[in-house]
Amino acid sequence: MGREISIGSRKIGEKHPVFIIAEIGINHNGDVNLAKNLIELAAKAGVDCVKFQMRNLASLYSNAGNANDAKENLSTQYTLDLLSRFELSPEDMFACFDHCKKMKVIPLCTPWDLPTLELLENYGMEGYKIASADLTNHELLAKAAQTGKPLIISTGMSFQAEIESGIRLLNSYKAPYALLHCNSTYPPHMKDIHLNFIPRLAALGDHVVGYSGHERGGHIPLAAIAMGARIIEKHFTIDKNMEGNDHKVSLLPDEMEEMVKQIRDLELAMGEDTERKPNQGELMNRVNLAKSLMINCELKAGEIIRKEMLEVKSPGRGLQPMYIDQLVGTKAKRDLKPGDFFFPEDISKNGTAVAREYSFKRKWGIPVRYHDSKILLSKSNPDFLEFHLSYKDMDEDFRKFFNSPLDLDLTVHSPDTFAGDHLLNLASDDEVYRARSIKELQRVVNLTRELKSYFKKATEPLIIVSVGGFSKERFFTPAETEQAYKRVADSLSKIDQGGVKIIPQTLPPFPWYFGGQLFCNLFVNPDDTAAFCRASGYQICFDISHSKLAANHLKMDFNDFVKKVAPYSAHLHIVDAAGLDSEGLQIDEGEIDFEKVATLLNQLTPAASFIPEIWMGHENEGEKQWIALERLEKYEY
Repeated sequence: MGREISIGSRKIGEKHPVFIIAEIGINHNGDVNLAKNLIELAAKAGVDCVKFQMRNLASLYSNAGNANDAKENLSTQYTLDLLSRFELSPEDMFACFDHCKKMKVIPLCTPWDLPTLELLENYGMEGYKIASADLTNHELLAKAAQTGKPLIISTGMSFQAEIESGIRLLNSYKAPYALLHCNSTYPPHMKDIHLNFIPRLAALGDHVVGYSGHERGGHIPLAAIAMGARIIEKHFTIDKNMEGNDHKVSLLPDEMEEMVKQIRDLELAMGEDTERKPNQGELMNRVNLAKSLMINCELKAGEIIRKEMLEVKSPGRGLQPMYIDQLVGTKAKRDLKPGDFFFPEDISKNGTAVAREYSFKRKWGIPVRYHDSKILLSKSNPDFLEFHLSYKDMDEDFRKFFNSPLDLDLTVHSPDTFAGDHLLNLASDDEVYRARSIKELQRVVNLTRELKSYFKKATEPLIIVSVGGFSKERFFTPAETEQAYKRVADSLSKIDQGGVKIIPQTLPPFPWYFGGQLFCNLFVNPDDTAAFCRASGYQICFDISHSKLAANHLKMDFNDFVKKVAPYSAHLHIVDAAGLDSEGLQIDEGEIDFEKVATLLNQLTPAASFIPEIWMGHENEGEKQWIALERLEKYEY
């Protein structure tokens, strides 16, 4: 009992993906080869289950299924004529069920009578669909319940009292079941669908509910899901003009595929009933669009902050304006100059993190921009600086930020985005677009060579690159992915890399660009990442946060992921992550076990350098990255 059932290993209920049924019924029109083709097309569309109907006409009809009985009314004559010509034999039906299993979809069948139920039991069906017409057929309902198999029961053409009576019967047998809201007209008028009944249906039975739709199109099921439906059943055909009433209200293969995609999108969009928090894309846009509290004068540490010293300005990378009353009257925790932002740490009762010298087994550095590199370097003892370039930095005269060469090594993180919204994509199948990406990356290489002269220990600076391979609507197929990797290799071969070393970085499955989300296809899967490295000779930047998100998406153990890519890693971005797209989290504030990861990395890639790459880690004079280094030091990286 309860709002969950299982058919085989597939769980159906509130906490599980919507169970999508392609109802073939008799849309095979008596052709077993067409039936198998429909199964294959349904599987390709992404459904969970394919359902058929099966009858013993002699047992089911009072006239023993005589299609030529002149006494029957017109609609019964029509139905009997179709059924007598389009029914498949039990042997053909069983072959169809076997084909479903081969295609990795669950077979279900509607038994319309007791002899058919017995045949299906002998076959070994894992569950049954009961038609609306049999909700009041308590004999069939009881026999189906006594099998102990899960039942999915439509409630079309029924009065509520009849539904309640059926529920009592099913409950008396302690049967696992789900109820489908349904209007048994083909097609129904929109005003007669009454999706608002779905929550009431759920309350009546306190069981899983779903929706069996006979309306045209695949949009109403989306609303049904929003109302609580966890099962969706829609008729399926290859030609709406074929003989038979069901074809006219069926979805074609491309329509079914689109409905499945929309359902999966809706499931993600529904989210969970939890406290509202901005996601990573919103946080990016918050920095760009929101406002912060700034100071308009000089102030020494320990002096009192007064309201007339404060202004509200964009961007929103500092303390939000709503905290102004908490800030006024407090003592400044640091020296401030006009235009400095305030940060949450300025109103925290805890002190700000104090940078110091750190000790690690491997070379380590800090991420910087030109403008803050000198002050951040003065606070600690990194082995190198990693310049995270914007496309504006590409045209900046960097020399004004350096008085003399530094006794340090150097790494450079290429911009992802260049002027005119050009997102670097070495895998693009648009040759003009790809040519520009190659040109832009060559500029990064040339700039790195110039920077190199200001870093005494820089011999072959690493350039970290997000190589692209993203898509807007879906993930690539394996064949598309293979071709994209070939284009990346070809693009890299066109770049003069003398004196530097380009390393592609591992990427998340759902990267954030411009504060919006895409699908990423390259350097996400550890197997094809390792294969690219073996084939091309390139090493990678192993971004721990990105790859944890990828492992979550791929449903694989992160330790196994690390074992596959670490041997090919020249450099590490170490940072925490959670879920599918929350990247850049502070160390020990996400899902990564940094102690286990450190053990593996020390075994598999002891020479790889690293930086802590915390989201907005450079703000407030590196506040968050000093915290990260403090926490990482205990893990002995």
